[in-house]
Amino acid sequence: MKIKLISIPVRDQEKALKFYTEKLGFIKKKDEPLGGGNRWLTLVSKDWQDGPELLLEPAPNHFEPSKVYQEALMEAGIPWTQFDVQDVASEYERLTKLGVEFSTKPTEMGKVIFAVFNDTCGNNIQLVEEL
Repeated sequence: MKIKLISIPVRDQEKALKFYTEKLGFIKKKDEPLGGGNRWLTLVSKDWQDGPELLLEPAPNHFEPSKVYQEALMEAGIPWTQFDVQDVASEYERLTKLGVEFSTKPTEMGKVIFAVFNDTCGNNIQLVEEL
């Protein structure tokens, strides 16, 4: 068994595509219309283009429980998911310069350094560097 696809709920796929590609540096892999203005829109890491795909899922627009869960996580400050990076401090500096808003600055805890930012699409995302 292996992970091929994970999804992140977004309320605006075009806005999410712009944020995740232009600010975070992901690459668009698939972009197929599904009807009703929705798309099967996946991204991959530029450093691992054959790795798992990230689906920008428009679920909160069509499935109320998804919207409620997304809002509850955001209100509580809990990240939807995490992305591993080589150097959290460097990514924090790079993303801050691009206007990304962090709720948690780089913080060391045990064997990791982490930071949390708002993806502008309804989610907190955590960056993690293993020490």
